[in-house]
Amino acid sequence: MTAYRIRELSIVLKEALKDMPVVVLSGMRQTGKSTLLQNQPDLKKRKYISFDDFNILEIAKRNPESLLSGDEPVTIDEVQRYPEILNYIKKEVDKDRKPGHFILSGSANFLLLKNISDSLAGRAIYLTLNPFSHREINGITDETPVLVDFIEKGYFADRKFKTITSDDILLGGMPSICLKEVRSPDVWFKGYEQTYLEKDIRSLSQVADLISFRHLLQLVSLRNAKILKQSELARDAKLNVVTTRRYLSLFEASYVLYRLSPYLSNKASRIIKSPKIYMSDTGLAAYLAGIKKLNVNEPLRGALVENYMAQNLMSILSAHRQEIQMSYWNIQGRYEVDFILEIGRETIAIEVKNGSRLQKNDLIGLKAFIESSPKCKAGILAYNGNDILKVDDKIWAVPMSLLIS
Repeated sequence: MTAYRIRELSIVLKEALKDMPVVVLSGMRQTGKSTLLQNQPDLKKRKYISFDDFNILEIAKRNPESLLSGDEPVTIDEVQRYPEILNYIKKEVDKDRKPGHFILSGSANFLLLKNISDSLAGRAIYLTLNPFSHREINGITDETPVLVDFIEKGYFADRKFKTITSDDILLGGMPSICLKEVRSPDVWFKGYEQTYLEKDIRSLSQVADLISFRHLLQLVSLRNAKILKQSELARDAKLNVVTTRRYLSLFEASYVLYRLSPYLSNKASRIIKSPKIYMSDTGLAAYLAGIKKLNVNEPLRGALVENYMAQNLMSILSAHRQEIQMSYWNIQGRYEVDFILEIGRETIAIEVKNGSRLQKNDLIGLKAFIESSPKCKAGILAYNGNDILKVDDKIWAVPMSLLIS
């Protein structure tokens, strides 16, 4: 069995336990939440309870106070299996609001489950464990991320880095796959999909037609890293728009996908503008889209590379700079920048290009954004080359793998 690897989010988790009585750890199924909670050195002394254990679940239903009473800090895993426990946790916290008393973990965003939306209001902080990042897979989490160094100090650290390969993107970041604990990724992903459809989704909501639901999930994977057009998606899925919208919300609630809002000067208008959609893991996205090889002729190659960068950038920010918002920029199809990082009143623009050589057209979007945004401190062209290049007054070309190292 693969040795436990420290997850970067554990730093944030440790700090959160110093301030809040309840810390909620969520994320898509099989990203390593239970492994973290049971193996992270500073969490091992906590009382660990899993509602995957039917005996424990039965005790929780019959006598929840017996599991929660006492001064010992408690970790409850798979809490969505008995969400009523949150009412008892609320009572315990209200009696004694001591920091770090409870860690709750689950694969579904149980805030969306019925009747409990306000159970932990003001009592909890919520963290999301993403799939393994490039940094975690390569065991370099003891170093400050290159991106964070650039944000804080204005320069790119000169480090050795491993070039991102097609296999890296196709494997993604699910621990069993990226750490090569299974012989056949396709078999594993098939089992994952079945469990997700038959177990997680039905615990969140009634889905009468799982075939249509699965079909929509596949269509989303084919539109990965694209602006969401719900009416077109509904038409292709042969579903009405209302059902499509509900199913997309379920995908998001179970962390299989996320939406990236557009960057606009008027923040209120971001709510009504169409987001881009990204799958949470490129390995799962490639499996659902039926992609076995990522050669130069693969139409979705660019989208998967962009998706890989998105999930790694979000992983870095969630562990090191949670206050930074990430969005995308698009001006009526003329100009586009993949990612805009909002750092207070300043921004950094990041454009992803899969090529190993720079082309003149690669810089069009970055230049347009910098010209229209005086508070943009830098533009970064993340490319598949080997060198850091200063290509314009505020624009750097940076190897993709270095940027997410």
